[in-house]
This record gives sequence, structure tokens and C-alpha cells, in this order.
Amino acid sequence: MKKTDVKNKEKAAAAEVRSARGEVYEWIQCLVFALIFCVILFVFFFRLVDVVGDSMNPTLENADKMVVSDLFYKPKQGDIVIFRKDEYKPEALVKRVIATEGQTVEIDFNKGRVYVDGVLLDEPYIAEPTRNQIDFTGIQVVPEGCVFVMGDNRNESADSRDSRIGMVDERLIIGKVLFTVFPLDHIGSPYGD
Repeated sequence: MKKTDVKNKEKAAAAEVRSARGEVYEWIQCLVFALIFCVILFVFFFRLVDVVGDSMNPTLENADKMVVSDLFYKPKQGDIVIFRKDEYKPEALVKRVIATEGQTVEIDFNKGRVYVDGVLLDEPYIAEPTRNQIDFTGIQVVPEGCVFVMGDNRNESADSRDSRIGMVDERLIIGKVLFTVFPLDHIGSPYGD
């Protein structure tokens, strides 16, 4: 073999190694940027929150992991929200918004029905009719800047019927549940969409 052929082969091999290194470097760079993007996304826009307890059965189960966001969020009736009520419990609570500011809530515990502004709620998501009164009495009006929340497992849920939780100030809401991500058989929207 000629010296020039050997040098050409060495140059080609060196160029191939540089090309492979460059490709590996590009992959690493892409992965680092993707990781940084995910961290920024989950620090500033979304949160991953665990369900603690059975108060939202059958919609959400204990230990389900949910993606929650408060980006441009204003609570609406039917939303599932995460909020803090530290004087009740140190963990974040997950409940469904039943009524928002200015609406009236009435519960007929004999029939297990909930009325908002005099209209019976259609609640296909609840585990059973609402029989547990806790310390809820009469017709209640939701104050400005607050929401009335209840768990879907009505008779096993401490919620706005309980004076320790009561009406929830919107400023205590961490965000709206967008979807569940774990366990794998629960992935999806908790709203039945």
C-alpha cells in the first residue's frame, strides 16, 4: 500500500470519528435542552401532585399522580382542584368545585341530592348519593372569591360541608387537575372527556 493511501485512510477514519463524536454531542445537547425545558415547564406552569386518600373515588384513587396547572385559571363548576387548607391538613386536598362565588348550595340529605341555585346537579361521577351531612346546614351562599367543594366519594369526604374546611378561598387553590399520569391504567382526563 502506498503512503498516500494509508494517509487518506487515516484521514477518512479520523473524519468518521469526528463525525460520530459530533453526532453524540448533538444528541447529548438535545437531551440536556429537553430536560431543561421539562424542568422549567413543571416548575413554572405545571405541577405533579399525588392523590392522598379516597375522597375522590371513583374518579381519582389514592396515590394517582395528576398534572395540575393554575396558568390563567379561574375556578368553574365541575372542575377538580387541588388546594391547601393547612389548618385542616398539611397535605394538599383534591375536590370537585360544586359552586362558585354568588351561587347557592342546598343539599337534601334524605334524597342524597345537591342543588346549586335551585337546580339539581347531574352528578354521574359520584360514588353514591350524598347522605353524610357533617355540619352543613340550610342553604349556603358562596362568598366572593371562594368556591364550595365536595369529594366524589361523598359519604367518605371531608369537604366544604365540614366547617374545618368550609368555603375555599380561590387564593388557596394550587390549580386545576388536567389529567392523571400514573398508574398507567388511569392515564387520561378525570372529566370523562
